[in-house]
Amino acid sequence: MLQHKNIILGVCGSIAAYKAASLVRLLIKAGANVKVILTADATSFITPLTLSTLSKNPVYTKYFEEETGVWSNHVELGLWADYMIVAPATANTLAKMANGICDNLLSAVYLSAKCPVYFAPAMDLDMWKHETTHDNVARLIGFGNVLISPASGELASGLFGEGRMAEPEEILSFITAAISKTLPLHGKKVMVTAGPTYEAIDPVRFIGNHSSGKMGFAIADEMARLGAEVTLISGPTSQKSTQRIRVIDVVTAAEMLEACANNFDHTDITVMSAAVADYTPVHVAEHKIKKVADEFSITLKKTTDILAYLGKHKKYGQLLVGFALETEHEEEHAKAKLVKKNLDLIVLNSLQDKDAGFQKDTNKITIFNRAAEKTSFALKSKADVAKDICTEILKLI
Repeated sequence: MLQHKNIILGVCGSIAAYKAASLVRLLIKAGANVKVILTADATSFITPLTLSTLSKNPVYTKYFEEETGVWSNHVELGLWADYMIVAPATANTLAKMANGICDNLLSAVYLSAKCPVYFAPAMDLDMWKHETTHDNVARLIGFGNVLISPASGELASGLFGEGRMAEPEEILSFITAAISKTLPLHGKKVMVTAGPTYEAIDPVRFIGNHSSGKMGFAIADEMARLGAEVTLISGPTSQKSTQRIRVIDVVTAAEMLEACANNFDHTDITVMSAAVADYTPVHVAEHKIKKVADEFSITLKKTTDILAYLGKHKKYGQLLVGFALETEHEEEHAKAKLVKKNLDLIVLNSLQDKDAGFQKDTNKITIFNRAAEKTSFALKSKADVAKDICTEILKLI
């Protein structure tokens, strides 16, 4: 959810400021770009050097640094951010945010920000329960800011009650959950297939193809970024997902068929980008076949057409997307496959196109919908091709 997102973390003067170090680490681990703003009092609890080292960015504490002559542009910082988090948010800072008091860099950046703002209060029990604090929190929520409620526990004063800042892990989970609800595929279940299948000849040899799985993994990752719950069924490949998705590893066409059949009924969108073997040996030798005869033949039988199987069992409301890799009469074959297999979209790529197809980091595609309307795309990275495919799917939704 936070991959490549720009996040401003505002840290205020509270004993809970020490938790900012863990929060920065979690945000960086999630793939975010983080810039930290400390209030003057916050520097008494945690050093700028600590947070600068963890965030890999300078830490901002005031408008103007006398030693370096550098001016911190609060407007640029506010516009840079995709999200702003104030944690810990003290009673003092909450009051400033709620009433437009702009006497430090953090409050100035807050007033300049155009992005969603999350705030995690941290203060003593009586301060949190005070009517003024409740009024300020209500006002901030009314402005569209999002409260991450404090927890109950032992407080710095020795009292026990509500006022502890939420733990960094809880803050991260809260924000990612909130973001996911705004994404276009939130609540959708997606199944993607990727890679080749290997059909055994004997214990050491197989029939396979050159598919790397790069395209399927890129589609699965993009679907996850759009908020979907993704199941990726992958043949043998060295690819790794960059997102939190469920991966089912298979080897043969029969195993891929079984995995697809077991998961298809529960999916809203299925994208079949795997290069599944059309044939498999009738008999698999129990031991390694020795090189004795001058000629050797293998009897093959057809594998089940998984895409056709899914198209036959597709229910109303499910979207099914197939791929067609062709070497001749490309568009004619792709459109015939679209109809025959009951698809909603078919993605055509050709081995005739330079730098497209198996093992490449780029691809060039043409997409046909059920009305045989054609959309062609230029050569792009497979990550960008995945975005184009998902955009066409979103149009159908």
